[in-house]
Amino acid sequence: MNTAPLPLSAAAAPQTAPAASVPGPSMPRPAVVDDASSIHALIVRNLEAGHLLPRTLADITRHIQRFVVVHAGSGEMLACAELAPLSAGVAEIRSLVVHEAARGLGLGKLVVGALRLRARAGRFRTLCAFTHDPRLFARIGFSIVPHFWLPEKVGADCWSCPLFQTCGQYAMVDSCLGRAGLPAPGQERCS
Repeated sequence: MNTAPLPLSAAAAPQTAPAASVPGPSMPRPAVVDDASSIHALIVRNLEAGHLLPRTLADITRHIQRFVVVHAGSGEMLACAELAPLSAGVAEIRSLVVHEAARGLGLGKLVVGALRLRARAGRFRTLCAFTHDPRLFARIGFSIVPHFWLPEKVGADCWSCPLFQTCGQYAMVDSCLGRAGLPAPGQERCS
């Protein structure tokens, strides 16, 4: 059985229409405790699509130092994500959400770029994500891999999930993390 990463063609993915104008989004920054309720609200607003796991406000507050956020000039939360360590060498991008009014502005790429830099600074060898829609991750240098390549994730979360082996999520690994010249937040591909 071939277990090499499968490249996913970004060109085959349909493009979404540009998002509505959002006043002055900020650059990603580390989240602070005051951001916890806004992160929670953003996650809750996007649960109906079925592509996120629910998070409690207490859980978000407990792990707030793992999150990065992007705000509009008005202060509204536009995007967030968490860098969750699964082991000393493996970290996962979790709870990546972009506000529906800000989609198409590249904020997802910026947030993932900021988490890549954190992962590298934390000396993680592997950065992964589990997603129902792999297009964003594929465009920025992640590859689809078999779930069993990430036993830390399977052991931590998948075994106890009622949807284990039927969830429909793609396991993705960052192909750029260990390379010199890691792309800056927002760059399309690794060099």
